[in-house]
Amino acid sequence: MQKLRFIIRIVSLLLLLQISRSSYAHPFEIRFYGDTLKAELPVATFPIYTHAIDMEAVRSFYAQLNELPYQPILHAIRDYKQQHQLSDWIYYQLIRKTAQELSPKEQNYNSYTLYKWFFLSKSGYDARLAVIENKLLFYVETDENIYDIPSFERDGKQFICLNYHDFGKIDFTKDLLLPIELQVDEAKNAFSYKIEAMPDLVPGQFTEKDIRFSYKNKVYKFKVVLNPDVPTLFKNYPVTDFESYFNIPMSPQTYNSLIPSLKKAVSKMSMEQGVDYLMEFTRNAFLYESDEEAYGKEKRLSPELTLFSKYSDCDDRAAFFFYIVKEIYNRPMIVLLYPTHVTVAVNFDKPLGNAVYYKNHAYAVCDPTPQLENMPVGELSPRLKDVPYTIAYEYSPGR
Repeated sequence: MQKLRFIIRIVSLLLLLQISRSSYAHPFEIRFYGDTLKAELPVATFPIYTHAIDMEAVRSFYAQLNELPYQPILHAIRDYKQQHQLSDWIYYQLIRKTAQELSPKEQNYNSYTLYKWFFLSKSGYDARLAVIENKLLFYVETDENIYDIPSFERDGKQFICLNYHDFGKIDFTKDLLLPIELQVDEAKNAFSYKIEAMPDLVPGQFTEKDIRFSYKNKVYKFKVVLNPDVPTLFKNYPVTDFESYFNIPMSPQTYNSLIPSLKKAVSKMSMEQGVDYLMEFTRNAFLYESDEEAYGKEKRLSPELTLFSKYSDCDDRAAFFFYIVKEIYNRPMIVLLYPTHVTVAVNFDKPLGNAVYYKNHAYAVCDPTPQLENMPVGELSPRLKDVPYTIAYEYSPGR
């Protein structure tokens, strides 16, 4: 009997502990492209910013957030970043998802923006807030070249706006930008727009795209697997320098559906023939349209986004061609930037055609953009022969 009473007491204590635990442990989930991150919080809700945008109100909101048990959320997203080796840009997309769970953008934009800034800062990045015409702008420090995005300089550092696209056009010459001075001890590091690896995301479903083109009177067909979440990851990705842009990789599923097939197609060709094949593939497998016509502004597509898109221009094709040549042959290459055109030149074992010399090495121009004339490897369009160019990027294997 005494043993039975002891067992009943133990069971009762366990039940009380479970009840007590459930009273303060509130589950929090972040859905991120097929994955679900989970954390348990001792409070059910986080506050919503309801004041007008001014320095003191924002400081007060930050002080309130800083006293809350945000650490389980921060640990969850930082652990996920480390586990999946997320680049800064992809990690920022995870922070956007986190902010959306805490305060949906469509319900309270200022809260959503402040949560993004808070978790990016607490993750160690030097993020700043500023106000212009009652609009809350959100910046991050970077030492990279970013184009067509508003920025400001402070303490010798460059800060790039992360939410400019939410407001359309802002006249920065007309209205004064007022930085909100807030000290976050953890916020010390620069943000990088370089994407060295794509995460192995698990989308709801893959899509397939059939690609075909003719080469030397033979039709080649490819079935490419595409991740429908990738365009969303790059929706607001800015125009970067050519080194960052030309080195954006494909996601694993897309890579494995295309690159081995291209390798097989050129396996019995000489290198010159194989590069010519890849050049013709890039010229003719996609429809051409300028960014101005397609998007109304400059927009650079990564190789994977070029596969998604119905149209692409010379920048996109140069990046795509560069990527597949690098993956299949890994040859030294240079990017030639003209006032209205971008193309690629490849280094072969011996000079080919009208070689371009750079740092005492010969490169053969391989223009992957559709041409009026049939330009083989080593030939440049006559309309560009007397046009000055600059070397926008040099690739050396193993460097």
